[in-house]
Amino acid sequence: MRRHKSLHPLSHQHHNGLALCVLIERGLARDPSPATVQRLAAKCADRFDLELVNHFELEEQGLFPAILAELGPNPMVDALIAEHRSMEQQIAALRAEPTIERLQDFGALLRAHIRSEENELFESVQDRLSDATMQRLGDTFEARAVRVCLEP
Repeated sequence: MRRHKSLHPLSHQHHNGLALCVLIERGLARDPSPATVQRLAAKCADRFDLELVNHFELEEQGLFPAILAELGPNPMVDALIAEHRSMEQQIAALRAEPTIERLQDFGALLRAHIRSEENELFESVQDRLSDATMQRLGDTFEARAVRVCLEP
């Protein structure tokens, strides 16, 4: 199975997402106070804005439709896109009213989503995508990773 070198920034993004999951879990285990919930919810919203929202930008650039056109109907991709939308809604709810339950739900969904993408989706689809689409996907993630690193 080929592993396209340009997908490395995606792994970096996923590692940042998993680090956020650990931060939520450990932070709440140490101190589940409202102040901690507020601080962690703000951190999640900031990280989501800077890194996790990259997935939505792929849709706007027409990259997801190109991938889907090559793959054909794929329930796994549909489920992952639905998870993207659910995380977006959870972040909006966390911003509006940070609660320990919302924070835990977001962390759990994020962890499961990252694992699904890394262990199932990309392993199953990368051999089925054309080199041009793989390059475009990798270039897009590289550009996003650079932008995220340079933002204050």
